[in-house]
Amino acid sequence: MKSVTGLHPAVIGVDFSGLSGIPETAIENTRQSLRKNIAATYNRGGVTTVAWHFSNPVSPGGFYWKDSVSLPAVKYIIPGGVAHEKYTTILRSIGEFVKTIKGNDGNLVPMIFRPFHEFDGNWFWWGKAHYTREEFTSLWKFTVFYLRDSIGVHNFIYAFSPDCTFKTAEQYLESYPGNEWADMLGVDNYADFGRDGKYNLDSGIMKLQIVSNIAKKANKLAAFTETGLESIPNTTWWTGTLLKALKAKKMRLSYVLVWRNDRNSPTHFYAPFPGQASEADFIKFYDDKYTMFEKDLKKIYR
Repeated sequence: MKSVTGLHPAVIGVDFSGLSGIPETAIENTRQSLRKNIAATYNRGGVTTVAWHFSNPVSPGGFYWKDSVSLPAVKYIIPGGVAHEKYTTILRSIGEFVKTIKGNDGNLVPMIFRPFHEFDGNWFWWGKAHYTREEFTSLWKFTVFYLRDSIGVHNFIYAFSPDCTFKTAEQYLESYPGNEWADMLGVDNYADFGRDGKYNLDSGIMKLQIVSNIAKKANKLAAFTETGLESIPNTTWWTGTLLKALKAKKMRLSYVLVWRNDRNSPTHFYAPFPGQASEADFIKFYDDKYTMFEKDLKKIYR
């Protein structure tokens, strides 16, 4: 985005996927890279949001669910589970790490932590087909309790972020752990915004409005935590689809995040670059008074 507009976006996403399940040397390299990235964003006045593509801690298969090898880890890592201590150790390492991320002002860097996202789908090992509601809420509550209340991590804003399988507020809240255990309510939605050439903008707007309304009622932040169109073949997607949805219904959304640009793939990208087909439309999106980029954030940490 900076290569197109000259400015960073207001919110930059990183991932804690490299903080477990690999050799310690590689983990330390990840820590150094993340610390540098997150601190730099904070020092410029921007915001970091953290996803966690957490490799299955009790079986092979990585973070995806693979029928032949994956185990339903949620029930094993919650309190009372056979791998609970292992999970606690992983959480402790993450908590101690984030307490080392400080800005030039010496303060801890706040970040939005979004664990177990898209839990209402079945593609991750923490997906809906692989847990009971009670197991999932137990996992969520323990995660927040341990980090926040047991080891004193106070620079996380916790984001509850399902995919777009819900159609009502009741369905959205089906696995919600309660207001004490989340600060932000979000939704990931690619399906209604052009994935595989399919658009259902009315549905996408409806789901964003549900999230906005629930958050407002609960005095929480709301956000469009993931979206995008792979390869961005639609030359007016930014203003004709995304901006149109964001402006609808007077919703209260903190931010919108599109997915990554894979440096090793010629097609797996979600943000424009010089010469990309949607570049001109993205500049219109950037110029619109409705959108804010990093330079538009006015001393938000004071």
